[in-house]
Amino acid sequence: MKKNIHPTYHDDVKILCACGNVIIAGSTHKELRTEICSACHPFYTGKQKLIDTAGRVDKFRAKVEKAAEKKSKASKKVTATIETDTEKKTVEKKAVKKNAKKGKK
Repeated sequence: MKKNIHPTYHDDVKILCACGNVIIAGSTHKELRTEICSACHPFYTGKQKLIDTAGRVDKFRAKVEKAAEKKSKASKKVTATIETDTEKKTVEKKAVKKNAKKGKK
């Protein structure tokens, strides 16, 4: 390995969290600061924190509901079109059969 190109490694680095928790670890930095750690993270504490800035969650849910409504309306239209086409084909077949019986083609 080349000399003098690697950073110095510190064995006793303090990692300071915004909640006040202090963790001692090793790093190339002398001191680290973080906003969240395992002592205050909702996943580890089991406390759910929902931060809703300007109703973003509500806006998202409204978009999802609107998309679901459009999808259900579109599927109803397709079903109605298929039924109508089927009815048309049935009527056309009956007309062809009547004309065939009369000797017309």
